[in-house]
Amino acid sequence: MFELRLLVPEDSVEIVSDALDALDALSVSVEDADAQTDAEQALFGEPGMPPPKEGWQRSRVIALFSTEALAREAASVLSAQDFFEGCSVIGVVDVPEQDWVRLTQSQFAPVEITPEFWIVPTWHEPPAQARQVIRLDPGLAFGTGTHPTTRMCLRWTASRGDLAGQRVLDYGCGSGILAIGAAKFGARDIDAVDIDEAAVESTRLNADANGVRLNAGLPDAASGRYDVVLANILATPLKVLAPLLCGYVAQGGSLVLAGILERQADELKQAYAPYASLEVSDSEDGWILMTARL
Repeated sequence: MFELRLLVPEDSVEIVSDALDALDALSVSVEDADAQTDAEQALFGEPGMPPPKEGWQRSRVIALFSTEALAREAASVLSAQDFFEGCSVIGVVDVPEQDWVRLTQSQFAPVEITPEFWIVPTWHEPPAQARQVIRLDPGLAFGTGTHPTTRMCLRWTASRGDLAGQRVLDYGCGSGILAIGAAKFGARDIDAVDIDEAAVESTRLNADANGVRLNAGLPDAASGRYDVVLANILATPLKVLAPLLCGYVAQGGSLVLAGILERQADELKQAYAPYASLEVSDSEDGWILMTARL
């Protein structure tokens, strides 16, 4: 494998990246060329939303090619284009062969939710102190336990202790991790729904791998009232969904919302005020968990 490394100004990042894709690059990544210096820039955005910018003022664009010849040909073709003005070729670098599967797996260690409740990839043994374990490998759907919003939802579930006999809805289920967590703590009637069919299939596979029973489907699979409604999405869709989600909560039931930044707390309280009184129940790394009893 060989990397073609380019220095590209912000306004050319998108067109250069598209050109590299057309030149059959195996992958294209963009980094801040000034990282680890006083000129480093931070770009902030919410997960699942478009990035605020395509790149940095001085971006390092790295394209991976299968051979050195392809990498050098791409550099030659790009250099001849009008849109490449202001850009420069840093060089072509040989990438040593590695066990990419093992390298990727090494980046995903068991995740502690509580001292006795862990998310454990299948290639790891559960920690000795784990009494409750969800087996989950990184996949296409959001929710591996590594993000603060997921951990906070699971901590809330663990704090409830025994959910035996309770009906639970995981709205926007992603990998199904919250629904599986509810099942591990005794919930009996669990619906996990998502607008993404890939997420629905991922939830089914992960439920089978963990030996739990749940009903996964598109949003119309949710019906009736639930003792617990979990929704780990983002603040904007959560505001729109306020009447729908509250309508699913049984009298005396719990609403649990995540995907919310600390600065968005008041927005959510206002959006849900006609239906429920939201409170901040947990926080981690700038994210908050909001809950209500109806």
